[in-house]
Amino acid sequence: MAEDKAWALISEVGGDGYVAEVVDIMKQHFHIICLEDFLRNPALHGPKIQVLFMWNYCPAAEPSLLKSLPSLKVVANGGVGVDHLDVPLINSFGVKVANTPGVVSDATADIAMALLLASARKVVEGHMVSVDPKTTHIPQSLMGVEVTGSTLGIVGMGDIGYKIAQRSKGFNMRILYHNRNRRSVEEEQAVGATYCKNMDDLLKESDFVVLVVNLTPETTGLVGRRELSIMKPTATLVNVSRGLVVDQDALVEALQSGTIRAAALDVTHPEPLPRDHPLLRLPNALILPHVGTNTFTTTKKMVERMVENAVAAVKGLHVPNEVKLY
Repeated sequence: MAEDKAWALISEVGGDGYVAEVVDIMKQHFHIICLEDFLRNPALHGPKIQVLFMWNYCPAAEPSLLKSLPSLKVVANGGVGVDHLDVPLINSFGVKVANTPGVVSDATADIAMALLLASARKVVEGHMVSVDPKTTHIPQSLMGVEVTGSTLGIVGMGDIGYKIAQRSKGFNMRILYHNRNRRSVEEEQAVGATYCKNMDDLLKESDFVVLVVNLTPETTGLVGRRELSIMKPTATLVNVSRGLVVDQDALVEALQSGTIRAAALDVTHPEPLPRDHPLLRLPNALILPHVGTNTFTTTKKMVERMVENAVAAVKGLHVPNEVKLY
């Protein structure tokens, strides 16, 4: 029965790749070969590989690799965003693209709230004071800002954005949102959210602005100097979408000048930032290394969904989460 399994290409086990426990999920359905082993003899391995499992943007679905995989049926991406994939190019090879929507929403919403709370209450700064052997008193600089009862503006009210709204309701926050399409009245009422057709209105009124949009040509640079300038000087920008959604040079200026109070980011461009990037030296910038989905539970769910998509593609069945850009 094992001989009937199709072959799949993955990045690596450990390191920047998969935790060992989830690779077993793949092995239930596929023979697995790591990129390093594949590159030793692509002529031998290339013709038999039908699935490319992509994790943390690797293996990159570049033309040179696609040309060496004549039997490839699907690029199964771990995560929702596909801005790193040239979907039309991949499709031109007769290969489908699939992602993992839904399963990442809870973990990403959790990290958005973690960033918001940590920035507002200066959690990291407080930890550094607590563990500093020179600490003899609690400095007034640890005074934070109130989250309960504040105004939250959510830009992008998809599944993740809506889950952030659900969590924010527990803090009695006033919730504004901007989205291409307005949610139903029932959905708005369930979380107490108010729709802002104009994003500027949301930016002007919010104490915390959370960005939860997909990266597209329309959302690239969505928040720049103008947008930052109309935010409250006491406001915090939280980004859990993609780094390129924000003009980082403008953000540095806004944080240095006090145009806004703070930024809390799970994403930057590039990732990681160059070690001499000015954002890394700003005390009012809290930065995580794109760990929004990094829980074992969510990772397992993502891999299970990747495998589900891949199995369907290999069998010639409907791919549940096929990405179609039309």
